[in-house]
Amino acid sequence: MSNLPHLNETGEVHIVDVGDKDSTRRVALAEGRILMHPETLAAIREQRIKKGDVLAVARVAGLMAAKKTWETVPLCHPIQLTHAEVTLEPLNDGSGVHCTGRTETVERTGVEMEAINAVQAALLTVYDMCKGMDRGMEITGVRLVHKSGGKSGTWERDQGE
Repeated sequence: MSNLPHLNETGEVHIVDVGDKDSTRRVALAEGRILMHPETLAAIREQRIKKGDVLAVARVAGLMAAKKTWETVPLCHPIQLTHAEVTLEPLNDGSGVHCTGRTETVERTGVEMEAINAVQAALLTVYDMCKGMDRGMEITGVRLVHKSGGKSGTWERDQGE
């Protein structure tokens, strides 16, 4: 019926059977940004946000989200991560924060969703902690940048994308 692996031959949604796949080292890298007023970014840098250290809390939120992706994305397999990393860096032009999420495992299925979920949760946490100062913030550009491992091998986003 479809080339989509989450649909069976009659078109019903199901979790993909990965039981016959080999466990391999798999890595994924995702990124995104949150745009904001320069004054908001200054308050983050100077730790003047009343809720606390925004970037530290957002980093922890991203790590927690990576570990629990299967609980919020209905057709994801639970994956035991061997490594996860979330970085948040203020943009040099003062317009916001860039976030990257890197996830790794030795499993039968990939960790792309975990990396993307880590970035989204981290950026959403920045929004939550700063919304009292800047409700117009915008989360943008959340996307997969790299994945490696498994049957499909390595994929890299083109620089121009």
